Amino acid sequence: MRVLASILCLAVMLSLTGCGDDRPAKIEKYQQLTEQRLTTLSTMLDDGQLRNANLLNQYSTLLKQQKPDFAPLLDELAKDAGTQGPMYSSLKRRLEESKNSANFADLDQQLAEAENLYQAADPSLYNDMLSDPVNVVADMSEGKLARVNAISREAAALANSAEDFGPGSQLVGNPSYGSWQTDSNGMSFWAWYGMYSMFSNVFNRPIYYDRWSGNRGYSYYNDVGRYRYTSPKQANAQAKTFEQTKKRFDSQGKRFDSPYAKPRTGATALSRESTSAPKANTTSASKSSSSKFRSNYSKDSSFRNSSNRTTRSVRRGK
Repeated sequence: MRVLASILCLAVMLSLTGCGDDRPAKIEKYQQLTEQRLTTLSTMLDDGQLRNANLLNQYSTLLKQQKPDFAPLLDELAKDAGTQGPMYSSLKRRLEESKNSANFADLDQQLAEAENLYQAADPSLYNDMLSDPVNVVADMSEGKLARVNAISREAAALANSAEDFGPGSQLVGNPSYGSWQTDSNGMSFWAWYGMYSMFSNVFNRPIYYDRWSGNRGYSYYNDVGRYRYTSPKQANAQAKTFEQTKKRFDSQGKRFDSPYAKPRTGATALSRESTSAPKANTTSASKSSSSKFRSNYSKDSSFRNSSNRTTRSVRRGK
């Protein structure tokens, strides 16, 4: 009995002291590596080494000449080509938040976030992620500018039986550009941040979550990059929106599926790092994000210049 008691006592002591738990060291290591990657990414953006960042600048400049009324919105979108845009700023903010254990349910979630941030700061993945704002500008040009890393707007709509939610639709659902809000009728709608609210003037109608969920088109964020480019807090907010909408549908005897239950078709010429990324869960959003934020692959990956991945020219005819 004394031996058993001693073993139990030792087990309790180990659990209290965290002896042998290598997670804190892994978290710290990933944070250090992410700091280094963000510094490298910043330099590459400043030096024009990311193809899609360059295209975003070029596209925005060209379209401002054609549609000067959209200049403020295009200037805002072009910020993602540097370090002042919401995407890069989000990674910096998440890295700081990842250092505070109070922001996480447990060490597993904190470690998963550290791993995801390390991958999100990979220049190859970041370059692919920039395809969304690039393609938003391309769509605003009404076909004069070519899409990158994605099939045409018309082909994507046909392949996915998608509804046309208008310019900017690739950014809907991405917490760097807006959030889901609830109106007085309990309906969730997309609310843009700041200057992106100009998209609402283009839409002339709100985008409701339930309709968007079943009829959305392809975007890099929603179909490939969501796990890495979403913080645990943002993932929980997405899960909450899903659960609220599902509950409303259940009360009406109707079925409601997560917007991520069925990945959309549309990606082309993505980097190896993106094509090897785990797909979105086919179950509800809450299962993938509410308790422990999903950890993706943790192997290192080097940046490969993607300058030859898009064969079409910047300008093209309709």
